[in-house]
Amino acid sequence: MKRNIVIAVVTAAALVGGGTATALAVAGDDDGAASVARAENRAGDDDRRDDEGREDDRGDDDRDDDDRGDDRDGRAVSGGVTAADAIAAALKHTPGTAVSAELDDEAWEVDVLGGGDTWHSVRVDPGDGKVLGAQKDDEDDAAEVRAALKGASVSAAEAAEAAAAEGTVTSVELDDDKGWEAETRASGGDERDWRVDPGSGKVTADRGDGSDDD
Repeated sequence: MKRNIVIAVVTAAALVGGGTATALAVAGDDDGAASVARAENRAGDDDRRDDEGREDDRGDDDRDDDDRGDDRDGRAVSGGVTAADAIAAALKHTPGTAVSAELDDEAWEVDVLGGGDTWHSVRVDPGDGKVLGAQKDDEDDAAEVRAALKGASVSAAEAAEAAAAEGTVTSVELDDDKGWEAETRASGGDERDWRVDPGSGKVTADRGDGSDDD
């Protein structure tokens, strides 16, 4: 005698993306196996789509982080406060002789040689030019720096202004042998190094970066 057995199984499952009840109707051995196989295939497809969606979301997050990093660099360079402006603000806050100014991700950092052998590091906001803070540093090369500055008629701020004709100045510093050195960044992101004569203020390409003098 042939028996027809129909077993209805209803399983409520919490699926990613919303709770859905999945019903499996099993009629006989062959039909039941086919139904179960189809249900498993659908569940596998849903899981794969969920995994792919999560991976896409993670990829978007990584791209957003990169974009935010680029935005921070852009704000720092185009914040409106030039190297010369930052030096002027630092010297107004801490009198002395500026010997370097460098832009990092958050602020301009200006090194100021004060009286005697006293050094100060002054941080200036690249957006509004306000002094964020200053600290006293202990350095022992004040004598060498003063000797290098002795014959210089071009200040750090003037050297930065001269180099600005070549691009956005991101740093300027005194080299004992070469005079003033400046680094600029072009609108496309290319960086170049320059020398600024401490006596005349003439700007030439630094041979150290593989460029010929202009």
